[in-house]
Amino acid sequence: MEFPYEKDNKERIPFEHYLNEYQKIDPKETAERCGIEYNEEKQQFHVRLMGYRYLVDYPEFAVHKEHEEEEGAFLLLDTVAAKISVLRFLISGQVVKSSGKYLTYREVPWGEVYFRQFEGRCLTRLKFAFGFKLDKFCEAMEQLGAKKLTLGDASYEFEYINGLHVRFILWTGDDEFPPASQILFEDNFPYAYQAEDLAVVGDISITTLKILAGK
Repeated sequence: MEFPYEKDNKERIPFEHYLNEYQKIDPKETAERCGIEYNEEKQQFHVRLMGYRYLVDYPEFAVHKEHEEEEGAFLLLDTVAAKISVLRFLISGQVVKSSGKYLTYREVPWGEVYFRQFEGRCLTRLKFAFGFKLDKFCEAMEQLGAKKLTLGDASYEFEYINGLHVRFILWTGDDEFPPASQILFEDNFPYAYQAEDLAVVGDISITTLKILAGK
């Protein structure tokens, strides 16, 4: 298969590693563990990422739109970080029922250790991308079919991947105060992803919103 990166790209080694691990999984066990559909005849997983539906081949990990005519921000087709995120979910993730509680990054196991990286990569990026453009933020979220909330000045809840939900909250900036943001993870996330993975979750989510907002 053709690898979706340039030669010597820093994502090459982790992608190849996770691809190798993916090819060892039991697809039936994976489907049950992750709460996703697996078509045995076609050897394809049905995966939702950021509101978009994909068919993921096993064992090759070729990715296709579930509906070829659909348009949007299909990052899983050509973004290596998104591919690695889905690979890690399928290899070792588990979807359990949420209690309905949401966690800050610091409340996730080991989140305190990686918080500075998460803050720079996700919270800072989110607030400066949309903190002065709440209309664009809301427009992008509506395109995703996200659930509108009443937190902050603008907030939404959306599904990142099958059964795992995220909340984005924004407080707008003005001449005196800078914008602020918060990202909350459904409390079943730690069963599917480790703390360092959640920076990628935030990054992919923000990238999707920026594409939809035309930024």
